[in-house]
Amino acid sequence: MDIETKNDLIEEILAAWKDRIGDDYLGYRGHVYRLFNFCLALHSCTEEEKTKLAIAACFHDLGLWSAHTVDYIPPSVSEVKRYLSETGQQEWSEEIGLMVEMHHKVRTYKTDRYPLVELFRRGDLVDFSLGFFKFGIPPAYVSEVKKAIPNKGFHRFLIKGAREWFAKHPFSPPPFMKW
Repeated sequence: MDIETKNDLIEEILAAWKDRIGDDYLGYRGHVYRLFNFCLALHSCTEEEKTKLAIAACFHDLGLWSAHTVDYIPPSVSEVKRYLSETGQQEWSEEIGLMVEMHHKVRTYKTDRYPLVELFRRGDLVDFSLGFFKFGIPPAYVSEVKKAIPNKGFHRFLIKGAREWFAKHPFSPPPFMKW
């Protein structure tokens, strides 16, 4: 399996957010690419599916920076829907909106209508878990992706945010978790 380290659409979307993401940009960019590659490893995608995955990957966590909140899923969904409307792709709004909204769902997202929602959830979980969950992706490929696309502090950023949340809400799951 090939590893995509540069995708024109991902680069274009993320470039517009570089200043707002700031010091976390390289870490988030790496997460976007690792997640994207894991999705492609889980499913042989059409070009349209790859485009949808690239868009969802770019926007899925952007609410962290656009709204400066740990409850970042709703603003992330709003940002991706705005982008789709501005680029004339609003017919994808429901599907890509669900990909972003459900990417932290704990249980499998079951739908025949939008199979990319579950694919995206799994791809994100592979990277979030540092490869602990693989969903059938060969361990060697996960290692190759992690080597080709460095973490650049992304998981450190996540741990810092989690520590701040649980210090204030020790018995409550973060608001972005879905059951």
